[in-house]
Amino acid sequence: MSHALIVIDVQNDFCPGGALAVAGGNDIVSPINALMADFDAVILTQDWHPAGHSSFATTHSADPMSVIDMPYGPQVLWPDHCIQGSEGAAFHQDLNVDAADMIIRKGYNPAIDSYSAFFENDHTTPTGLTGYLNTRGIDTLTLMGLATDFCVNYSAVDAAKLGFNVTVRTDLCRAIDFDGSLAAAVDAMKTAGVDVV
Repeated sequence: MSHALIVIDVQNDFCPGGALAVAGGNDIVSPINALMADFDAVILTQDWHPAGHSSFATTHSADPMSVIDMPYGPQVLWPDHCIQGSEGAAFHQDLNVDAADMIIRKGYNPAIDSYSAFFENDHTTPTGLTGYLNTRGIDTLTLMGLATDFCVNYSAVDAAKLGFNVTVRTDLCRAIDFDGSLAAAVDAMKTAGVDVV
């Protein structure tokens, strides 16, 4: 037991037609499903916000994609998305959810956003994923999903900092690419020691 697949946020709101759609987000679902059996463990992450979350532009009467300062640092204000129990928060209907050993829900604290599968955006509050992987003896991770430049990037960088061997399959990710965010994310992942392929 050493190699886990971590599938980041393949949810309706991040796929075409969703509230925060990533172009081509649905194109990666079938190839991800096809790879699941090749790994010792499969973990899915799920963005899971309460209504009125502090990262929503509507909460601040601000424009979507504007940036404000929060106690934990700069925060992009997003369109309302992945609200708990909503159709938008559900996994894409074709994703093989039954293959998952574990589902990590993140972003459920109304006061802080959570991009990473490992920590909330304060970079100190853990999700519990590290303990789960360590308990199962998993030291190698392959990440894919949505979106490359935010939740995949933050998850990969945190995983590398925690000492995991990390690969990101960019062919099975899709990006928002907001204001140069994709290039910055790739640089950040490589700098952290992530194998970006």
